[in-house]
Amino acid sequence: MKILLSGASGYIGKRLLPPLLEAGHHVVCLVRDPDRLQLSVSDNANLSIYEGDLTDASTLQDLPTDIDVAYYLVHSMVTSGQSFSETERYSAENFAAAIGRTSAKQIIYLGGIVNSKELSNHLASRKMVEDVLRGGTVPVTALRAGIIIGSGSASFEIIRDLVEKLPVMVAPKWLKTRCQPIAIRNVIQFLVGVLQQEDLYDQHIDIYGPNLLTYKQMLEGFAKARNLSRKIIVVPVLTPKLSSYWLYLITSTSYHLARHLVDSMRVDVIPKENNWANRLDIELISYPEAIKLAFGKMEQNLVLSTWKDAGTRRAIKRLSSYLEVPTYGVLTDKKVLSLQNPDQTLGRIFAIGGRNGWYYGTWLWQFRGFLDRLFGGVGLRRGRRNAAETSAGDVLDFWRVLFSSKAEKRLLLYAEMRLPGEAWLEFKINEKNELEQTATFRPHGLAGRLYWFAMLPFHHFIFNGMIKNIAK
Repeated sequence: MKILLSGASGYIGKRLLPPLLEAGHHVVCLVRDPDRLQLSVSDNANLSIYEGDLTDASTLQDLPTDIDVAYYLVHSMVTSGQSFSETERYSAENFAAAIGRTSAKQIIYLGGIVNSKELSNHLASRKMVEDVLRGGTVPVTALRAGIIIGSGSASFEIIRDLVEKLPVMVAPKWLKTRCQPIAIRNVIQFLVGVLQQEDLYDQHIDIYGPNLLTYKQMLEGFAKARNLSRKIIVVPVLTPKLSSYWLYLITSTSYHLARHLVDSMRVDVIPKENNWANRLDIELISYPEAIKLAFGKMEQNLVLSTWKDAGTRRAIKRLSSYLEVPTYGVLTDKKVLSLQNPDQTLGRIFAIGGRNGWYYGTWLWQFRGFLDRLFGGVGLRRGRRNAAETSAGDVLDFWRVLFSSKAEKRLLLYAEMRLPGEAWLEFKINEKNELEQTATFRPHGLAGRLYWFAMLPFHHFIFNGMIKNIAK
């Protein structure tokens, strides 16, 4: 079977791709930036990549026409303001039209549970996308999910941040809202299981786990699973806006994602029962077991994808367009140090950031991250997907990995923090077994230059200490 997978570089798409390939399907990955996919078509004869942008219909004109099934796994929830709804509409319209020109018999869409009379902007947008897809000529199978629990999922990471950081929580009344979370493993099983299920053409089903819980019970269940004692006090005074700021300041989420989530948390998201789990032979995973499985993946460094990979308002759209670090009109700080043990240094380079820290001046890095959060940036809380390995497109605290190759002994990062300019940070071991550490800044106007010179004393202190500790 030939399958088109849109959103292949996203949180769900990266996890769906392996089981589709293992089942022997030929998968065409529709991505805006192939560099983020971290796959080579030469590795698998059943894999091909199509570069296209769903917001630009002209880039979809040459889609393969011999498609059997198409997955729609694109989501614009991190977009700011009200524009995310319109972006989703344009994307869905262009996708439906493009698939209508192929031989596809089915579109499979993953949306949200929408059984409440009062829909949040986020859930209303997800329902709108489903309706737009149904307006095309290809039958749609819509899977509607609530909270998805798994390593790297937005919901899991937010719950984790709250429980692990706050011994006592003063939380808003939406903690009493009910939902029925589902494990990411079950989501993938449903997405694979409904392939060419003709009973589900032009139908929708809710997918859900076995436990109906309030958000408070989810926090308490997480604390219990991690052997943590936590006190949760629910108060009725936090408005949605204040709740969003509360989530933004405490967790690793962006403010705009926090607004969408809080908006959705105000109403019960309870699925309509069905027997499709039994029909597809899917064993539903309980909430405590889903938490256990998530931490198992994290402890083994087997997290395949995270919601943070999708980016932020400042996130770059194409990695390749930033790979060539500019040399004109820039300010640089370059340091070179001879190495006693290059292999050990290489390991430190590729383990930088996240829980491993930045090797020197930790409190200054944390303070810079705090300032970034205050001004609406991402801060340091995004961490990293894997403690020892990096790949192009990965998030690394307030950086994005542009290039990562142990074979070439080079790691190149691009800053996604709030800056009056653009910044790159590069680590490279040259042929002389020297470590080259280069910070490059392209200022935007006078403000950018003033920023760089104001930071020079801190750069001297941090970058000197960092290269010495990396090279130890």
